[in-house]
Amino acid sequence: MVTQNKQVIFAEKPTGYPVAGKHILVRNSTIDLHKSLADGEFIIKQLMLSVDPYMRGWMDHATTEDQPFCMTLGQPLRGNTMGICIRSNNPNFRQGDLVYGKFGTGSMEEYVLVPATKQDNYMVRNQPKTSGLPLSNYLGVLGMPGLTAYVGLKKYAEFKHGETLYISAASGAVGQLVGQMAKTLGLRVVGSAGTDNKVEYLKELKFDAAFNYKTRDLDTALKETCPDGIDIYFDNVGGKTLETVIRHANVHGRILACGSISQDSLEQPQGVCNLGLVVVKRLTIRGLTFLDGLEWAEQFEQDVTMWLQEGKIKYRETITDGIEKTPEALLDVLQGRNFGKQLVRVADL
Repeated sequence: MVTQNKQVIFAEKPTGYPVAGKHILVRNSTIDLHKSLADGEFIIKQLMLSVDPYMRGWMDHATTEDQPFCMTLGQPLRGNTMGICIRSNNPNFRQGDLVYGKFGTGSMEEYVLVPATKQDNYMVRNQPKTSGLPLSNYLGVLGMPGLTAYVGLKKYAEFKHGETLYISAASGAVGQLVGQMAKTLGLRVVGSAGTDNKVEYLKELKFDAAFNYKTRDLDTALKETCPDGIDIYFDNVGGKTLETVIRHANVHGRILACGSISQDSLEQPQGVCNLGLVVVKRLTIRGLTFLDGLEWAEQFEQDVTMWLQEGKIKYRETITDGIEKTPEALLDVLQGRNFGKQLVRVADL
């Protein structure tokens, strides 16, 4: 007896924004949930998918073979996922375990038959059973975006009390946590976002200043909100925003390049034309991903879990119901229509 298994398939490389039904499509497949399992195999019922900007970049490097940090043509999209093990012939994964698809390797389909050779793409993560926190948090504030924010500040920002930190896409999955953490560390925090209600959210989070970059001239807004210059820039967008920030950066400023969402879907990405100022101002520009902080993962989860349980931090999420809505959810992220961390709920626990 077979069971319906909807899959979100990467069908074709896009040159601009991906189009649902062309570049990404939903395929109605089937799976035998009662088949005999080979040694090391287990079956996951996916519960929630994380939809993130990096997925667009992985499409540019797509191949027909399974390679790390890229999509595979003709196969389900890959990303971070949370599911539950429903059958297992693998001692590391027991029936009833919550299973995290890590490092962007979780398969975006309703059910996943995982062979022994792919078991390292997943890990048991049963903490939601006892923490009192929603499952969604483990793909956002307690997942890859949260770890990226934590490591960026703790490991690379080299901050001093009272310095000014500017965050672009500050209401997003990474930015909202960066800002709240930075406030507890004694920094002056300025953020920008693309709608007025997102700006109001930043003010609720006690940012010292926030503005709508779509309705304000960025150069003028930074002069007003960062009158003493920018010491640290947490860059989630790249492009001309980065160029403008370089003009406002203080000597020995630090730029943490976390994302480039403003450029990822452009057929002709914008260049940064004032890199000479990096020399003049002796700036540091450092690329940053969650992979830089795997040794911090345990401490990160302890700290952020406690802050959430104690109500010391907030975390905004957008949850879309139905795996068939995944292509549209990704486009919402790339075009800034979502609010906070974007997730897709596939099934209830």
